[in-house]
Amino acid sequence: MWSDWRPEVLELDLQRLAGAGIQVMRVFPLWPDFQPITTLYTNGGRPTGQRFGEERLPDTELGRAGLSTLMLERFLVLADLAAKHQIKLVVGLITGWMSGRLFVPPALQGRNILTDPEAIRWQVRFVDAFVRHTKHHPALAAWDLGNECNCMQDVADSHQAYLWTSAVANAIRRADPGRPLVSGMHGLAPQGKWTMQDQGELTDILTTHPYPFWTQYMDFDPIDSMRPLVHATVECLFYSQIGRKPCFAEEMGTMGPMVCSETVAAAFARTSLLSQWAHGLPGLMWWCASDQTKLQHSPYDSNACENELGLIAEDGRVKPVLRALTETRQALAKMPLEGLPPRVVEAVCILNTQQDHWAVALGAFLLAKQAGFDLSFTFEDQDLPDAPLYLLPCVTGVGGVPKQLWQALLAKVRAGATLWISSDNGYLLNFTEITGLTVANRRRRREAAQVRLTAAGQAVEITIPASFRLDYLPGASSLLGTEPDGNPVWSKSSYGKGTVHYCSLPLETAMVTQPDTTWHPEAQPLAQVYREMSAEIRAACRVTDQDEPLVGSTEHPLDDDRRVVVLVNYSAQDRPLQLKLRAGWTVAECWYGNPATVKANDAVVLLVQA
Repeated sequence: MWSDWRPEVLELDLQRLAGAGIQVMRVFPLWPDFQPITTLYTNGGRPTGQRFGEERLPDTELGRAGLSTLMLERFLVLADLAAKHQIKLVVGLITGWMSGRLFVPPALQGRNILTDPEAIRWQVRFVDAFVRHTKHHPALAAWDLGNECNCMQDVADSHQAYLWTSAVANAIRRADPGRPLVSGMHGLAPQGKWTMQDQGELTDILTTHPYPFWTQYMDFDPIDSMRPLVHATVECLFYSQIGRKPCFAEEMGTMGPMVCSETVAAAFARTSLLSQWAHGLPGLMWWCASDQTKLQHSPYDSNACENELGLIAEDGRVKPVLRALTETRQALAKMPLEGLPPRVVEAVCILNTQQDHWAVALGAFLLAKQAGFDLSFTFEDQDLPDAPLYLLPCVTGVGGVPKQLWQALLAKVRAGATLWISSDNGYLLNFTEITGLTVANRRRRREAAQVRLTAAGQAVEITIPASFRLDYLPGASSLLGTEPDGNPVWSKSSYGKGTVHYCSLPLETAMVTQPDTTWHPEAQPLAQVYREMSAEIRAACRVTDQDEPLVGSTEHPLDDDRRVVVLVNYSAQDRPLQLKLRAGWTVAECWYGNPATVKANDAVVLLVQA
């Protein structure tokens, strides 16, 4: 776009997008176009400095930064046109990675641009000069470090990732301290090289790029079913609560017509938007604006899946997904309150060092959602907030739980909280004292465990894959689930004023590593465990309940006597709404949808009052 500059085409694009309801766009000053520096070499291959081709870098602020004046002028034309059409811009500053290709100025090719000191120096110069010369423009909403910069090249450890982020972030903030700084990263974790905690420390807003097509554990189910539909919601909450900064889905989508039809993509977009809104997330952005089937350059001539992802076709046709997003946003904007109050959150989910963090977080969230309650995430080295229910899912490895956290957690239980523990071959201190069980023996399993539960007075059969079997001697606990030979799987015991539920198998990873658990929960009703375990807490914290596992609910108190209830249908079939209300509460108004039926891939929003 920048080198093949056609402002009349750009204006037509912006006119079409604005006419269809787009409010914000991410835009990308392609790095080698905007900083087109080359290096000259002398005898022995020794570098002798940087130039614009054969031209010396001018002794100006832009020249010393290697920034192209022509490209800067073109960017400001884009900004002017965006302002004309009332579209705000989020600017991805280091655009060195795009759709599977690395884009680097000629002078820096062959270097590790995330760790090489000279490469970092030129990036700092570039962002500083670019921001200083454009920050006056009213169309600019936020700065973004760049497009998925953690994908550009590898780093050795989190220290190198931290230093790169800090250098670029500080340069942006020095030049413009007034606008928010967006992370722009993809695929963060609580541990590893690029962490939620580091990005949360160094930027103002965290981002996810939640595509079910690319994300582990998502492809068991169709795109318009619960697991893919809740994906963006749970990943954003996961990042935000552990990274301790706001987070939003900065780019998302279905990855085009080889994944689903345009009708299904629209249903996916609508449901995901409603889910993110109900959980307090600030917005979402779709990838991308327009189809690109006619581009002849890399990566579009070699990466077929990148060409048909647009909201608008090349002939200007607005696709159903954009209409669904716009219509839903407009409907939500008409509600008699500006934004939802915070939702009721009953549980804190504590993630453990040695486990598969994403699998456990996703599994716990899905189980809670099907059971009818909400959770927040924390990591084992973070402070423990107050809550009536604590989840310690899939404890893994010989490290167990840090002793200080374990002691704090048990103090909460002694004071009256409920603790849920599940094990994925993990160690626990004070095991018999806490659970009432004693380990008699241990061996590797040959096949998945078959479990018989007693939930709501009924027998339920489920399958839980696990690596090891522990044989237990029953003791001072009641058994709610056993294997066919009677070996305990799920026990309940008292501890001080509180209660401990122990599951000997990794229930949460079973939720995400098997088919049907979220698409056809009647075939694998794993969430019955969470529903039974949380019954008393839900009754104390919520004023509504309903039995449909594919309809997720959130409650948002306005005051002591009024709550907004949002019910999202995470399935492609209409679901009858049989809402149970606490004694003395009634449905006062329906603000969105049909109070008798939650339509497929849609929602109902109610005001209930005492």
